[in-house]
Parts: sequence; structure tokens; C-alpha cells
Amino acid sequence: MEIGKQLEYSLYVYPRKIINIGAYYLEERPCNKILTQDRSHSIIKRVLIIEECSLNISRSNMEVIGIFGILIISCFFLIWLWLKNRFNYWSSRNIANPPCSYIWGNMKSVLLQQCSFADITLKHYEVFKSAGKKYGGIFMLWSPVFYPIDLEIIKSIMQVDFQHFVDRGVYFNEKADPLSAHLFAIEGKKWKLLRNKLSPTFTSGKMKMMYETVVDCTVGLFRVMDKEIGNSVDIKDILGRFTTDIIGSCAFGLDINSLENPDSEFREKGKSVFHRGLLENLKQFLLFSMPNLMKNFNLKATPNDVTDFFMNVVKNNVAYREKNNIFRKDFMHLLIQLKNKGKLVDDDKLDSENLTEDENTITMEEIAAQAFIFFEAGFETSSTTMTFCLYELAKNKTIQDRLRGEIQKVLKKHDGKLTYDTLMNMHYLEQVINETLRKYPPVPMLVRVCTKDYKIPDSDVILEKGTKVTIPLYGIQRDPDYYPDPDKFDPERFSEENKNSRPAFSFIPFGEGPRVCIGTRFGMMQTKVGLVALMLNYEITVSKKTREPLQYDPQSFVTSTKGGIWLDLKKISPNTVELLPQSS
Repeated sequence: MEIGKQLEYSLYVYPRKIINIGAYYLEERPCNKILTQDRSHSIIKRVLIIEECSLNISRSNMEVIGIFGILIISCFFLIWLWLKNRFNYWSSRNIANPPCSYIWGNMKSVLLQQCSFADITLKHYEVFKSAGKKYGGIFMLWSPVFYPIDLEIIKSIMQVDFQHFVDRGVYFNEKADPLSAHLFAIEGKKWKLLRNKLSPTFTSGKMKMMYETVVDCTVGLFRVMDKEIGNSVDIKDILGRFTTDIIGSCAFGLDINSLENPDSEFREKGKSVFHRGLLENLKQFLLFSMPNLMKNFNLKATPNDVTDFFMNVVKNNVAYREKNNIFRKDFMHLLIQLKNKGKLVDDDKLDSENLTEDENTITMEEIAAQAFIFFEAGFETSSTTMTFCLYELAKNKTIQDRLRGEIQKVLKKHDGKLTYDTLMNMHYLEQVINETLRKYPPVPMLVRVCTKDYKIPDSDVILEKGTKVTIPLYGIQRDPDYYPDPDKFDPERFSEENKNSRPAFSFIPFGEGPRVCIGTRFGMMQTKVGLVALMLNYEITVSKKTREPLQYDPQSFVTSTKGGIWLDLKKISPNTVELLPQSS
């Protein structure tokens, strides 16, 4: 019985020990069940089957894991081959390109926000220029980008052979992201039609119409500046609020009043577009590198909250004006005319007879997109230009005094009336602004995309359709071959004599050719108004709070400084100036 019990215990607890049971007849267990020889064989058989199945499953698992591992390795190998072939794109065409990472391309430091766009543009420009190259190639992530250095090639791309480079290659998605489908981004025939419609809104006549709205905003500027007398001021912040109020009024017909309320929602939404976090920066790189693929995922270039905010502002604005028959001398009024009539009522140059009804008018979404880009491009670039200009004037008292003297002299000739035409007659002011734009262009690079195969002049290089092109604006305008001692601020570079001595396309802060910035006149107007107002009322010096030498902010695509630019103000004898909207 002891043997039976022991065997029974072994069968249930240590079944693998039971191999040959023989003819033992085991007594009944406490559960009153008899274990016979046949039954013991059955149990052993089941144990062995289970063990065999376990071994088979283990073998199957190993096979699956092995196959899966091979697939992963194969995928990585294929990706590596694709990347290797991709990053041989320029060398296989005998075009120089700097060493780069297979993942990041040549823009890793910018993507990770360790370096600004301006700094990397100058670096690449100097690499190719020092090697004696007329052009080169870089990679933005894994997207090849043609990098012309020679001004004649740049002229061909932007102007002479423009039909090969009609588009900018900037991401937009009309359905998923309506605000992205603005004049700066859209392509082909749609761009041409919209450009023709919008061009009349930026003539000198239309600028005069908006001039009064611009100068009205100087009242708030004086109020804020006067409060800061004796203190150091972050001039970029103040001028950003100033231009926000101007564009908000001219583009949307709204009294933003961000000068008095720095935390206004309008101001905050506008700023958020230009100052990107790391993930947002990566998304923008992906949108630029693979726009067609990203469209399939309905990715948005504009954050949802920004889209909702501006779409609601525009829809409510247009509805209110149309319901109450409101007329304002601003950009929104001109857009509403295009929406309802297909052209401006006082402009007969736009040929709309050959257009379909859909082509002849613009939609509410198109109005919102144009107002949005007018706001975004206008407030940041102009405030940046004024900021750097005032910084250089604060460091160069001789230039500051000369500029103030010219302003006072021109005003005296016009009985103290600062009209639009008076403003345009201040030639040294224009030289000062142009030198600022040379040294600190708001946008450090211009982009194009090849829309059909193109042979680079005087070479065997063929740019394939779809190839992206970057014009290194910042590098060109810091080139000592065109601007000796380029770090020196010298407005005399833009005297008529000196301008004519330089080659064409050595100064293109607003672009050039058919896709030149449509808002150049407006940007210059608001910049001039702001500088004249400040020069007439304040003497400025650089505050100790300004970090020198200046360092560019890597989180901003627009050229901007880390830590801001701080100035000390001194009120000077007030000048009696009458700001008038009409031409004298």
C-alpha cells in the first residue's frame, strides 16, 4: 500500500518520473478512485503528448521569431539602402554637398533648435563660396535641396526662367487647413489668378488709403513709450504690439489695442505661429520635406486653435460689414469687394471676362487665408526690421542724428505735414531701412521648387521636376564681395551711386521676380511711419540689458534675437507734426 500511495503521489505531483509502471494494482485513493494500469498508461500518454506539443509550440515560436527578426533586419537594410541612395543624390550628379547625417540631413542643428536659420544659411553659403562653387546641394531631412550661390543662376531661377520655378513648395492643404492656402503657398494657375486679383490692393493708391489707419496707431505707441522714459524697454515687444495693432486694424478692421493690452488673444495667437517648440519644428520640417505625403495624412501647418480663432474673426467681421453696409479704408474691405464682385470696383485692369464664376470671385476661406498671411507676414517682419534698425541707430549716434535731421528738414518743406508722399521723399530713411534689411533680413532664405525639368545655365546639371531650391539670402547679403566689411552698419551702401555699382540680385530681402512679396509697399510704409514717429520724439541708446554680441533665436524662423533688444529712451523736444492721410 505504501508503494501504491507513493506511486499515486508521483503520478499526480511528479508525472515525469513515471516511465514503466508494470502491473502494479494501486489501492483506492482517499477520493475513492482506483488507478489501474490502463489508466496510468493513459495519464503518461497524455503527459508525453503535452510535452511533445510544448516542444512543437516552442519550435513554432522560434520560427516565427526568426522570420520576424529577418523581416525587421530586411526592412532596416532596405531603409538603409534607400537612405544611402538618397544621400548620394548630389554626389551622383557631381554636385558638391557638405557631409550630413543619414537621418537629419544638413539641418540637424536647426531642427533640434541649436542653431538659427540665419546662422545655418550663412554657414552653407560660406562652405560653397570658399570652395569656388557656383552652386551646391544640401539635404533637409532626406529631401535634396539645390543651393545656388552664383547671382546669375539665382536671377535665372527667380526671374528669367521663372516658368520652371513658379511654386514655392510650401505645404498647404485647402480642405484640412484652410488658413494655409494663402497667396504665399498656393501654386500654379490658382496662384496666378489670386495674385492678379490681389495685386491692385497693394498699389500706392491703396497704400494712401490705408495710411491714416497706420498713423492712428502711433498714438498708442507714444503713450506706451512715454511711460517707459527713464527705464530700459524691450523694443521688440513694444514694436510687435504696435505692428499687431496696425495689421489688426488694416487686415481685419479691428481695434486690437495690444499696446495697452500685451496679452490680447490676437497678439498671442499671432506670436504662437512664429515661436515653435521642438515637436512643432519637426512637424514643419516634415511638411516641407514631404508635402504630398503629409497631405494624405491631413496634417495641418496651422494649429487648430489658431485656425478656429481667425476663421471666426473673419466670418463675423465680413457678416457684420455686409449686414450693416460698413465701409472702412482697409484690406478687409478690398477682400470683400473681390468676394462679391471679382475685382476692385475702381480697378478696370483686371480682366475677368475669360474667367469662370468660381475663378472670378474668392471664397470666405480664401478671404480668411489672405487676411491671415497679411497679418502674420506683416506684423513680425516689420517689427523685426524696426527693432534691428533702432538697435543700429542706438549704437551709431552719428547716423541717428543725421536721420533725425533729414526727417525734420523734409517736414519743414511740407509745413510739418507728414503725408504718405512726404514719407516717400525721405531718402536717407530708406537707405537706413535697406541697410537694416541687408544686415538683418527678416527671412534668411527664399524657397522655390522646380516645376519642370531645368538645365542650369552653362552646365550639364539638370534639376528634376520636384527638386527644392533654397536661395541663401542671408549669405548673399553678408558676402564681402558685394558688401565690404559686411558686419558694419553703413546706410551709404544704398546711395544711388553705390546701389548701381553692385550686381543685380545682391539685395533681395523681399524676393524678386513674379513671386516677389506682394506686401512690400505696405511693410515699408508701416516701418517708415514707426521710425519717423520714434526719431522725432526720442533719443535712444543701447541698454546694458541687451546681450551683446547679438545671438539669433533658434526657435524662430524669422530673424530674431535671444533675450530681446533693450533700449534706453530720452524724451526730446516734441516736434509739431501733423499726420495726414492725403497727399500734399
